[in-house]
Amino acid sequence: MTEPQKRRQYRREFKRDAVELLLRKGKPRGELAVDLGIRSELLNRWKVEYLTNKAASFPGTVHLKDPEEERIRKLERTLRTVTEERDILKKRLLCSPGQLHEIPVH
Repeated sequence: MTEPQKRRQYRREFKRDAVELLLRKGKPRGELAVDLGIRSELLNRWKVEYLTNKAASFPGTVHLKDPEEERIRKLERTLRTVTEERDILKKRLLCSPGQLHEIPVH
């Protein structure tokens, strides 16, 4: 007997970062969804919610009162975004057969 599949949950920051990446890069939704490991329809639903009311989108239960904690969370969110973008670029380079690409590191 197989167990029912659990519903995956995504953090608010991941959802916002995914939508912002979609809006910034202008990459096709389906392609970005594959890169992030989520369904295209889910990314579209997140985009609609984000564009409808950016401030209230993806409500969570955590409310930070310490400014230092908030700063750390913002830095962690930025790091996740940059890491995801880097991983996407690495995948793109590996998928380009017969071409040698280098990514400059500063």
